[in-house]
Order: sequence, then structure tokens, then C-alpha cells
Amino acid sequence: MSRKVLITGVTGQDGAYLARFLLDKGYEVHGMVRHSSSANLERIEGLRGRIELHQADLLDQLSIVTIIRDVRPQEVYNFAAQSFVPTSWSQPLLTGEFTALGVTRVLEAIRLIDPTIRFYQASSSEMFGNVREEPQNEQTPFWPRSPYGVAKVYGHWITVNYRESYDMFACSGIMFNHESPLRGMEFVSRKVTDAAARIKLGLQDKLAMGNLDAIRDWGYAGDYVEAAWLMLQQDKPDDYVVATGIKHSVRDLVEAAFKHAGLDWREHVECDPKFLRPAEVNTLCGDASKARRLLGWEPKTTFDELIHMMVDADLERVRREQAR
Repeated sequence: MSRKVLITGVTGQDGAYLARFLLDKGYEVHGMVRHSSSANLERIEGLRGRIELHQADLLDQLSIVTIIRDVRPQEVYNFAAQSFVPTSWSQPLLTGEFTALGVTRVLEAIRLIDPTIRFYQASSSEMFGNVREEPQNEQTPFWPRSPYGVAKVYGHWITVNYRESYDMFACSGIMFNHESPLRGMEFVSRKVTDAAARIKLGLQDKLAMGNLDAIRDWGYAGDYVEAAWLMLQQDKPDDYVVATGIKHSVRDLVEAAFKHAGLDWREHVECDPKFLRPAEVNTLCGDASKARRLLGWEPKTTFDELIHMMVDADLERVRREQAR
């Protein structure tokens, strides 16, 4: 019999990649979606008919209890969140409800219905914030610098708390920045690759950016969801950093994207203070040696391969839009 899995946030980047990955593994995949008058199912369009969608909401405890009771999954992956850092300053309370308390609601539903369910929490490198050491590993202290980062710290520690209090198989993957052609347009990587495509095709001329000196550890979302799955296949639950261990600045990202599109970024990119964060996270770089050692996980996609993949996908999409 196929193993059943429930993915919250299945319509997001990570949820969509994980759904494809688990279907290929022979899982019966169930996804949780919020009720919306304009549901965004674009990322899972090719999976319709292969996965079963259920309406529920991280703000509504009863709906989460109901979905877990009805589906009875063996594994639950929690990718649902308010996950855009700038929005967390304009909507800090909503971010806390989704990204912090929402984790507790899922854990509590699992505890009530079937505490043998294996649970994965998508933690974030934004929890490190004003970093105390480099690179960051599972023992590095958290110092979040945004309401999003603070909410993720709560989600992380409540997962540890349920693991230790109720002997639940609950893991957190501390994922560093991971991108793909499915990344939302509001995120800096996709903002850049989309702009490079539009400038190349004559649809815009300038790109306004914030802090080009911010440094991140960027990987490919398709690689990172494999690490999430591997965590739930172990004998014991634990937390793992998922990262490439290689640093690049936002400027490096811009240069790589524009160069791949045959453009000189300096002719098109302008800095606009409105895109600066109230409290900046200047540098993040992960040490994934524990995941390498215990999970046998390795990132397969290089930074340049990732950016080229995203630019190519955006060029193809914009050309299709032009042809309509």
C-alpha cells in the first residue's frame, strides 16, 4: 500500500517540488489549500488528477484536525507560512499567526489524531539573522532580524518542544535560501531573473533594487525538498541545516542573471532605498555537514546553473506572454 503524505503549502514553490518528488517515489499525495476566490494552482497545474487537494487553513484549528483525521497520512510536511520577509513588517500579527502559531496547530492536530505521524517543519536561515558565527550550523544561536524570522524561531522551537514532550517524530530543516523557476515574483531572485528577461525582450529598461551587498547561501529548491524527505526516513528525529555552504552577494546574482541574458547589469540596475529592510540581515552561509554525514544529502545544482535555469524559464514565459 502507498504511503500517504499531507503537504501544507502545496501550491508554493517547495510544496510543488515535494509533491512531484513524492509522486515519483510512489506516495499517495494530499495537499492542503486555503479557500480562496482566486486559488493559485499554477505551480501544481501538471499534477492535477495525481494529487488530492483539501481545503483547510493554518488559522483554523478544526480544519487542520479534520484534514488529518480524514487523510490519516504517515508523513506531514509543513511548508505553509507567510513567507515573504518584507511583508512581515507590514503584517507582523498575521505573520505570527501563520508562521508561528500555525505550526502549533498542525502539531497539536497530529498529537490528538495520531502522534505516530512523522512531521517536517520548514525552518529558515532567517532565524540566524544577526549571525554570531560563520558558517551557521545547528548549534548557532538565533538572532532574528524580522517578524518573519522571529515567527520561524517560534515554529522551530515548538517543533522541538513537541518532539521532547510527546515523543513525536518531529524534525526541522533549517533551509537556507532556495530558489527555482517556481519562486514567487516578490522574492529577490525571481525579481531579478524576470527583469533580466523583460529587459532582454524590450519590455522594460530599469530594475530597482535594495541592498546589493547582502550575502546569501543560494541553492535549488528541487534539491532541498529531497533533504526534507530524507529527514523523515531516519530512525530518530532531528534538526538539520540545509545549505550549499557557498556565499554570493545579491550583486553576484544580478550579474549572473543579466550576463546569461546577454546584458550588462550596470546599465539597467538602480538602487532604491524603499527596498532596504528596517533591520538588515547582512550575511548568511550554512554548514550542512550534518545533513551530508547523516542523511547522505548533497546539493546537486550550482549557483550559476540555478540562475541560468531561472533566466531561461523567465525568457520562455515572457516570450509566450508576448505571443498571445
